[in-house]
Amino acid sequence: MSDERHREFHRLHAAGCFVIPNPWDAGSARMLVTLGFPALATTSSGFAWTQGVRDNHITLAQALEHFTTIAASVPVPVNGDFEGGFAVEPEQVGVHVAAAATTGVAGLSIEDSTGDPDRPLFDEALAIERVRAARRAIDASGRPVLLTARSEGFIVGRPDLDATIRRLAAFAAADADCLYAPGLRARSDIAAVVAAVAPRPVNVLVGGSFTSVAELAEIGVRRISVGGALARAAWTGFIAAVAEIGERGTFTALDRAAKSAEIERAFDR
Repeated sequence: MSDERHREFHRLHAAGCFVIPNPWDAGSARMLVTLGFPALATTSSGFAWTQGVRDNHITLAQALEHFTTIAASVPVPVNGDFEGGFAVEPEQVGVHVAAAATTGVAGLSIEDSTGDPDRPLFDEALAIERVRAARRAIDASGRPVLLTARSEGFIVGRPDLDATIRRLAAFAAADADCLYAPGLRARSDIAAVVAAVAPRPVNVLVGGSFTSVAELAEIGVRRISVGGALARAAWTGFIAAVAEIGERGTFTALDRAAKSAEIERAFDR
């Protein structure tokens, strides 16, 4: 039987525009739920930093355990940032996606980046086959996990809008449920992507103040995520406080910290 969170996640993508913020652990996930967000998405970078490693340096086992932890900690749908599926070949991507579908997440994303600076994107035909393999694995699982296909050109040094749109349209044709090109910032570029893959929903990554929910909703964007930005914001406060302690021997940054009672009230709900 389909989990209610799977159905709710599909419903959220059917109309309107919603923000899906990115927690990095169970505590940040539960805090975001208390603030009223209807769904959450994991962040590969935010989670990697909690493990003391760089982004894209966690293992498949760690990712699956993290998905299970976050999904179990909140009552809302969770999308799992599954990086590149922890494999190159489509068949192995499918095996890993099938495992991820059992963790309780309501959605998964698959990227087309290779991690190789000389060839940062998979060849287009291979990238499409990887999405098809993810789709087949989800369908075979019997769980209606929502599949997001990502094209990473704008964040790996290949900011070619036409090529990005071509890939996203092909991913849509391969039955990805949602399309996502992180790094887009220009309103015209975002609008072009939305038009090219319509009526499939589009996710836009916002890591700064270049836009607003209202503006993206007007363009027709369905989903807005923030990636590792909330984790970076938390690290910013931490770094500033410890730098003051270490360099000046003073503690004024701690005066700006949230009170323990305020944080703990959130976990009582």
